[in-house]
Amino acid sequence: MTAQLIDGVALARQWRARVAERAAALAARGHRPGLAVILVGDDPASQVYVRNKVKACGEAGIHSVLETYPASLTQDELLARIAALNADPTIHGILVQLPLPPHIDAQRVIEAIAPAKDVDGFHVANAGALLVGQRGYWPCTPYGCMKMLEHIGIELRGKHAVVIGRSNIVGKPMALLLLQANATVTICHSATANLAHHTRQADVIVAAVGRPRMLTADMVKPGAVVLDVGINRLPDGKLCGDVDFDAVREVAGWITPVPGGVGPMTIAMLLLNTVEAAERAAG
Repeated sequence: MTAQLIDGVALARQWRARVAERAAALAARGHRPGLAVILVGDDPASQVYVRNKVKACGEAGIHSVLETYPASLTQDELLARIAALNADPTIHGILVQLPLPPHIDAQRVIEAIAPAKDVDGFHVANAGALLVGQRGYWPCTPYGCMKMLEHIGIELRGKHAVVIGRSNIVGKPMALLLLQANATVTICHSATANLAHHTRQADVIVAAVGRPRMLTADMVKPGAVVLDVGINRLPDGKLCGDVDFDAVREVAGWITPVPGGVGPMTIAMLLLNTVEAAERAAG
């Protein structure tokens, strides 16, 4: 068996086209969607991510504002800037690129963003809405993963899903979204004993721990769906995920590549959340 690829680039292109249509409809009513992106410091990876997000906004007809600041920016200065963007009616989404410099409390910054403009879905109000099944903004990476599962037509009801990772950004919201879809969910993490025991029982595995190729072929049930959220740079400069792709591909039923899998869908869902925020603001 060789797994079928879930092409995140092609699927993201479809979603971005849908977002562009909705953005154009809003603009025709005088409500062009707007996203503000804040980058503090000069982290190379963050610069790439921000550049890709701004480019994607332009292609989808979303007005984007990129604000870059030196790493010496104080927390109070950043909070003041967020307050100004919260009050700006032309801005419907605010994204502060993580990680932030050590002297800035990332959680306090996230909580300073108005929940209605929290298109990353990290604010405690949106996290709470997800927990209790109310309307909010879902974190973009788990949201993108759910769209991928929807795309391949897997019925999640009654399936066993294993999420490897418990971060607030991916692991926990991913588990909640799978639970909402009526999957039986196991969350594994660094303190889990015998990880392979759990993953071998899974119909769906989401790997999100940031450890290169940690999920090996002997840990995967034949035919399982494997979504690789990890992106790791090897000593030779090449990128790889948390999944041993070449080996696992010979066992799984479906698999996402790295790069070209979950990453493009994360950006597509950011655009989707932004245009939805604009639609809500426009009534």
